[in-house]
Amino acid sequence: MVYILSKVLYVFILPLTWVFCLLLYAVFAKNRGRKRKVLIFAIVMFWFFGSRFTVNLMASIWDIEPNQASAQQYSAAILLGGFVSEGKNSEGHFNAAADRYSTAVKLLEQGTAKHLLFSGGNADINPDGFTEAGFVAQQLKKTGIADSLVLLDSKARNTMENAAFSKKLLQKAGLKPPYLLVTSAYHLRRAMLIYKKAGLLVVPYPCDYITGYDAIMPTDLVPNTDAIGKWNTYIKEMLGYIVALFY
Repeated sequence: MVYILSKVLYVFILPLTWVFCLLLYAVFAKNRGRKRKVLIFAIVMFWFFGSRFTVNLMASIWDIEPNQASAQQYSAAILLGGFVSEGKNSEGHFNAAADRYSTAVKLLEQGTAKHLLFSGGNADINPDGFTEAGFVAQQLKKTGIADSLVLLDSKARNTMENAAFSKKLLQKAGLKPPYLLVTSAYHLRRAMLIYKKAGLLVVPYPCDYITGYDAIMPTDLVPNTDAIGKWNTYIKEMLGYIVALFY
């Protein structure tokens, strides 16, 4: 029930939801002074969350910096799901976060990690038989990676379940910490907190950076849908981090 509720409530934390509600209020507001203030606030919100400048600044504060300790060997690299989407015919395909997968496979192939643990089931509210783990297993076989090097969890629906099920698999396999934790840079801060609270010693290995840190361009100050989408991601991560603190 809590899982389903979190999915529904997510809609109400999105910036455009608030902008829409403010504009809707302004349409029906009878007080001219209040209407004006609400419209101004809606415009400011739309600019702030639609600006590449603000989201890039947020990313520079929030994202975990690239891992520089790859020379060390780890017993396992834990790869978190979220880079696989389900098609109309229950067939999986890589999505925009596929860098997670390629990064983890590279760590295994170059010997930085001795094993690869993937954690990911089906995060839909009404799931069918498709799982991310099933798709990943097929892709790893195509790559030629031996089954003995892979640990799979097909039940986790979120990061908290990722940590709980990963811990069981690692303990059962007798793999000693620390472990590399591979996921998107924007997601890693929350994931690290959750895995730490689960009692797992992990080393961050970020990838899939969705923003850049280049010099500010005039176009970065103009609202665009790309920035709004990225702000949605960071807002979700920040709220998830706060929830994880008290979980």
